[in-house]
Amino acid sequence: MLNRGFMSLITTQFFGAMNDNVLKGILTFMVIDGAWSGDLGEGGQGIVGVCFTVPFILLSAFAGQLADSFSKRTVTLWVKALEIPIAALAGFGFYIGDLWVTLAALVALTCQSSFFGPAKYGMIPELVGDDQLSRANGAINMLTNAAVIVGTLVAGVVSDRYSPQAEVSGISWLPAAALLVIAALGFVSSWFLTDLKSGDKSMRYQWNPFTTYLCTIREMAKTPLLMIMLAWGYFYLLAGIALFIVPEYTKVLDISRAEASVLMGVLGIAIGVGCGVAGFVSGRHIEPRLIPVGAIGLTLFFFLLAYVPPSLSSGEGSARIAFSNVSWFILGAGFFAGFYIVPLQALLQGLSPNAERGQYLGTANAVSFGFMTLAAVFYWRVRDYFGDQPQLIFFLCSALMAVGAAFFMWRLTGIRQYLESQLGVDKVESQ
Repeated sequence: MLNRGFMSLITTQFFGAMNDNVLKGILTFMVIDGAWSGDLGEGGQGIVGVCFTVPFILLSAFAGQLADSFSKRTVTLWVKALEIPIAALAGFGFYIGDLWVTLAALVALTCQSSFFGPAKYGMIPELVGDDQLSRANGAINMLTNAAVIVGTLVAGVVSDRYSPQAEVSGISWLPAAALLVIAALGFVSSWFLTDLKSGDKSMRYQWNPFTTYLCTIREMAKTPLLMIMLAWGYFYLLAGIALFIVPEYTKVLDISRAEASVLMGVLGIAIGVGCGVAGFVSGRHIEPRLIPVGAIGLTLFFFLLAYVPPSLSSGEGSARIAFSNVSWFILGAGFFAGFYIVPLQALLQGLSPNAERGQYLGTANAVSFGFMTLAAVFYWRVRDYFGDQPQLIFFLCSALMAVGAAFFMWRLTGIRQYLESQLGVDKVESQ
């Protein structure tokens, strides 16, 4: 995997994911208890989440067709160039203190990111061999979560300086500077992608995204791919709910935004390590037996996050957050999340038809963001019922994970035999 193209891809993905999380993170903190506190009501970060996910649902179908029509390198260069003016618009919104301009920039940034998704995941099989898919997905997920760590930490620090919790003036230009620098670095890294083959430029585009999704889903339904896609997307329902809860620990533990971002950093580290270990354990094979292991771990640690009263450890500053019981439970949940998602992602890539991989992955992307949108709406609707104890929502996450995992494992019975028939026994680890 140590070739220039793949290294460029994971670097470009790193800066893209980092910028997404910086913008979303600052906006979330501002809506919870910052400059725009109360403007979107209790649980208003759910609305921010909807703005972040809906563009993926509407545009992923067309993005998948574009990735199948043109070189995925060309598509990547287009979208990374667009990120710079969008980052400037977001920075302007923060500078003038306008929530709606900033939300519009978030929507624009997610539109841009939705076109990168199918190209990004679709080019992995072109940059590495089929026998390296699990490792490549483990690596890109690990680096993506490293980006989440850095992005959320930057968001916490920038938020505290942009809109201090104490009654002092903030640095109005700081969000713009952070967003623009990261966007520029992502654009530069994309130029190092190696040339990739062009797709079918004669393809007739389907402009109605739902027509594309329905056609692709019908094809997927003829194979286990449909259940694989739904199992992968279902994870994002629970991950989305969890990501809305964690920033609220500013209130639960009475800590600063920068300290709360440490919890997000712990989550990112854990998922990254879990993805890396899952890729290593899988070796040169796709290993579906890791999926139930991940599901059981997620169920357990979600339950512990709700059941055990949250408390800080002894010490000062970030150390008291990093070694709190909340951090340990988040660490466990994140680690097992990697075991759950890596084999599912590798299955989606390995079993998708070569000529239509972009459309298949675009549909999967849309489904995952559909689940994240559902998470945002769900959180917005239930948040009021939990008062000053939003961490109890993890009870719902634990129950949903247990029920969902049982259903998908039942429906995916026999997946190993199907893999052997499609990919060959040498690419699937023997029992």
